[in-house]
Amino acid sequence: MANIKVNALEKTKVKWEMIAWFIGLMAVASILPRFIHNQFITGPIINATLFLGAVTLGTGNAMLISLVPSVVALSSGLLPIPLAPMIPFIMISNAILIIVFNYARKINFGAGAILASLTKYVFLYGTSYLVAHMILQKTIAAKAAATMMTWPQLVTALVGALIAFGLLKVLKKDA
Repeated sequence: MANIKVNALEKTKVKWEMIAWFIGLMAVASILPRFIHNQFITGPIINATLFLGAVTLGTGNAMLISLVPSVVALSSGLLPIPLAPMIPFIMISNAILIIVFNYARKINFGAGAILASLTKYVFLYGTSYLVAHMILQKTIAAKAAATMMTWPQLVTALVGALIAFGLLKVLKKDA
């Protein structure tokens, strides 16, 4: 009988811990882009939340968090309004990052992070090129898309992975 109570307490602790992670990561993803309008600060932190969410919450819950930052970035001015057509592609790229990372990290965290970051980068680079040339018609927005959605995405994803890895090690979570 005592064993059943211990198991129930452990399950409750895990649930509350997961809820706390979800709320904390969602808060970062929701609030940070509203106040910090620098892609090289916001990007790594948002990507770190995606990597942390993948590890601590699993694919589904991390993907819920991944939908928020791009909408907040647009509404707060971090993402220029002419780049609004990129939002669905940014959301998909975040989901790709989480899915690829959660699959590949089973082999190795670093390899998973690099593969996920590269996959996100290639997807965003390709879609930003298409959107810029088909929808935005080589305007200033096309130049902004070419800048914001290319190599900075790779850099911010890789830096985010390093931040997440460091936090997981400090918190003694399985990376």
